[in-house]
Amino acid sequence: MDNIDQILNVEQRIETKPTGRTAQKGKRNLNKRKTTVVKAVSSDAGAQENVEVSANGKKKRVFTAQEQNKSISIGAKKYNRKNQNKKQNKEAKANLEGDDVFIEKQENSQEGETASKKIKYNKNGLKVMFLGGVGEIGKNITALEYGDDILIIDCGVAFPGEDMPGVDLVIPDFTYLKENVSKIRGIVITHGHEDHIGSLPYLLKDIKVPVYASKLALTLLDNKLREHKITGVKEMAVKPRNVVKLGCFSVEFIKVNHSIPGAFALSITTPVGIVFHTGDFKIDFTPIDGEVIDLPRIAEIGDKGVTLLLCESTNIERPGYTDSEKTVGEKLERIFIEHATRRLFVATFSSNIYRLQQILDLATKYNRRVAVVGRSMINNIDAGMKIGEFKIDPNIFIDIDKVASLEDKNVLILSTGSQGEPTAALSRLSSGEFSRIEIGDNDTVIFSSTPIPGNENMVNRVINNLYKKGAIVIHDNVHASGHACQEEIKTIHTLVHPKFFIPVHGEYRHLKEHTILAEHLGMDKYNMIIPEIGDVVEITKHQMVKKGKVPAGELLVDGLGIGDVGSVVLKDRKLLSEDGLVIVVIGVSALSGELTTDPYMITRGFIYTAEAETLVEEAKTVLMDTLATIDMKEDKDFAELRNQIRKPLRNFFYKKTKRTPMILPIIFRA
Repeated sequence: MDNIDQILNVEQRIETKPTGRTAQKGKRNLNKRKTTVVKAVSSDAGAQENVEVSANGKKKRVFTAQEQNKSISIGAKKYNRKNQNKKQNKEAKANLEGDDVFIEKQENSQEGETASKKIKYNKNGLKVMFLGGVGEIGKNITALEYGDDILIIDCGVAFPGEDMPGVDLVIPDFTYLKENVSKIRGIVITHGHEDHIGSLPYLLKDIKVPVYASKLALTLLDNKLREHKITGVKEMAVKPRNVVKLGCFSVEFIKVNHSIPGAFALSITTPVGIVFHTGDFKIDFTPIDGEVIDLPRIAEIGDKGVTLLLCESTNIERPGYTDSEKTVGEKLERIFIEHATRRLFVATFSSNIYRLQQILDLATKYNRRVAVVGRSMINNIDAGMKIGEFKIDPNIFIDIDKVASLEDKNVLILSTGSQGEPTAALSRLSSGEFSRIEIGDNDTVIFSSTPIPGNENMVNRVINNLYKKGAIVIHDNVHASGHACQEEIKTIHTLVHPKFFIPVHGEYRHLKEHTILAEHLGMDKYNMIIPEIGDVVEITKHQMVKKGKVPAGELLVDGLGIGDVGSVVLKDRKLLSEDGLVIVVIGVSALSGELTTDPYMITRGFIYTAEAETLVEEAKTVLMDTLATIDMKEDKDFAELRNQIRKPLRNFFYKKTKRTPMILPIIFRA
């Protein structure tokens, strides 16, 4: 065939290598096809063509199995025909043997280009859809789909970076789920952290499906649903080793260690085999609650045979093991002893229930009353106490206004803001904007956390401000991660020993490093995929392939607005924050198109008013010269007029100041 690679564009497929009867069966199925979805343009010289005649008399060329296999080996290596090695050829050929599905193609008669018309999925395949949580930290949500059943795993938020001014939250795009709501059988939650449950209210507003999670996670969710005034959601509390049936899926909840109670891995039995999702985990043999990770059950599941492993990758770059949470308690106790006469402030993640328990235990032991500041901290402590996760005398707590009446040695202030968030309690305390209490020379501030990547500058700013206030700041080595390091991840891989593997919960470098580690453990690199948001991975019992995409991405939440802040708005906000604003006001006669009054300018955030007078007068001269060349009649398009005014002013301001303020022309017709 001539230029077969231009006719058949075969997807890159990843598959275990079928042998013996399986491979022969696959070849028979390939030969049995009545039609192919490709159209032959020409044939090799001397080759015999197979032609099928349809009911309407149309003829269609049908490729032989030999021709198809040749095409597959060419397409699978993306047209690199000269340098293919034997192993890669064998893998590429095996990828389509036994599969029932091609990508449909249609010939564009006008342009002579071959374009994809529709992706056909294997009717016996499991679709794994990544709507968030890959290539990023946060916004975790994955969906499994088989036939008419969809199972959702987690539904979290991400927090805006410094490049998203004014944005409150970042949530996943739920378009695909809303379009297929009739298929959704339920949502299963691995644990109650914001990056795993924070987006649930935004999804449950439109999709009322059952939610299965730990008691604590559901309690935290209830607070969110009340805030959003959402009712009618069916919530089911689950415990370790509980099994729930959701359509064709059977989900078993497996106890793992993390920084919050009620953390689960998921063993999901599907028609194509077991999908094992680790959730967020660590291996801690001395956990605060005394309940260690259920490694025996994980080993049993691995012995059954796991088709796909989805494993978190957060700490994949860290060798060794994650410190036990108990080691943090020992470090905190030493600080309590060494700073016994000083007032103590402790900032940590409000969702780290185990950390909060240790801090409250130490406060009780050393006779300190506890004032809690920060809404999320108050809500999480209330939730933990409500269901009995906190084993603490509630009388230990005092209102922040009563702190001044106690000696410093008897006070502990528990605060949010460990990540330097500008609106959090600790940030406001450091800048003197918290009116109910001030930080001074006899205060010690403890950061029981590590900065999330991207937050380092904000954290450092708060620490510097605290030092300026006279406080002692302790911010190193008072934290233990809730995520597994390399040796713990190796343990899970070894126990599960999956056929296929997809890394999740990490930026791209984390996912890549995870595949390298898995390959060192003996996994075939052709049995691993690094996904991107929106990717659909199709899995059968013998193969895994990245196939197509679904609508996915991020929606920005600003106040009550969801998704109404896009890239254009963010660009404008950044421009305003960096170079300020110049407003140009012009009055024009509707009849003559002449100016009815002298134009005037207003600057904000651009240049100090006292220094702007001369610059503005010069800019007005440029503006008048520009207006003299513009036809201002009524039928003139306003957008065009604004652009004609904006361009010379932008050039002028940049020449004079090396700044590019936003220029907003306002035109009045009288």
